[in-house]
Amino acid sequence: MLGRILVTIFGLLLVVYTGLIIFAYWPYDDGVPSVQLAAPDDKFITADGLQLRYRTWGEPDEDRPSIVLLHGFANSAMSFQPVAEVLAADHYVIALDLPGFGLSDKPADRDYNNATQAKTVIEFIDALGLDEVVIGGHSMGGTHAVRVAINSPVVVGMILFNPGIISTSIPPTTQYLIFPFPRLVARTFAEREFRENLLRSSYVIPETFTQARLDELMLTTRSEGYIEGVTALMSNFKPGREIELLGDVRIPTLIVWGVDDRRKTVDEADKLQKMISGSQLVLVEDAGHFVHEENPADAAFAIRDARSFWASRR
Repeated sequence: MLGRILVTIFGLLLVVYTGLIIFAYWPYDDGVPSVQLAAPDDKFITADGLQLRYRTWGEPDEDRPSIVLLHGFANSAMSFQPVAEVLAADHYVIALDLPGFGLSDKPADRDYNNATQAKTVIEFIDALGLDEVVIGGHSMGGTHAVRVAINSPVVVGMILFNPGIISTSIPPTTQYLIFPFPRLVARTFAEREFRENLLRSSYVIPETFTQARLDELMLTTRSEGYIEGVTALMSNFKPGREIELLGDVRIPTLIVWGVDDRRKTVDEADKLQKMISGSQLVLVEDAGHFVHEENPADAAFAIRDARSFWASRR
């Protein structure tokens, strides 16, 4: 009797597993070149052998700090548009789509670990010919920013927006995905409703995340190489160990923290501030995980206020 039950259970599991494989590997559109999906203000540059999409706000000038911003998981450069528009009056702001995201290249044979992503960002900065930059990162992008800050000689300051350094909102099970789950995740993220629900749950002010913003994010699912690239990204995803590198940070660091973050507490912000020597912590009210989107005015004020902070440590 028990044997029959076990056989039945195994049979059901096999049917479900087979169904997941079929769904994951059901034919997916090859997509179109990213330049065909780009908006008029989008720019593209080749760095580290990859075509990267980026946006700029403000004008480059020796009297204006240049800031390069790195987005979080399942996001794009346009996450920074609200705060960048405020800063554009007196800063030169650049935000890029990291490899595997947005309209940047998504090679299927790439190792998308944090060190590799940071190396590409450093080459992106070099390709733009920037002499001095402040590097900034939100959530996952904060882990990359730490590595860029440590390894790039042109980085003179760092901004961390609720970074995923001490804790991350990315489920730990993602590092143990077996066939066909990496591709299944890629297919699932191509579903508009899933992506909307996932991201919107992190906003304290849900209306901040507009349908126009979602439209822009969904462009990545139509870009050339999306399904294979994101499958590769999820196949070799490993949580970063940037917490072990914080003692190597030698540049002025500003931590901008949305106090209403549902997954990351203010206690974590205090701990992070203590772990980065000489860093400054600014707590932003009326904002959660997406502090730079939900309260761009206060986030920009904190960044402007830090100009002397960057200059004093050069």
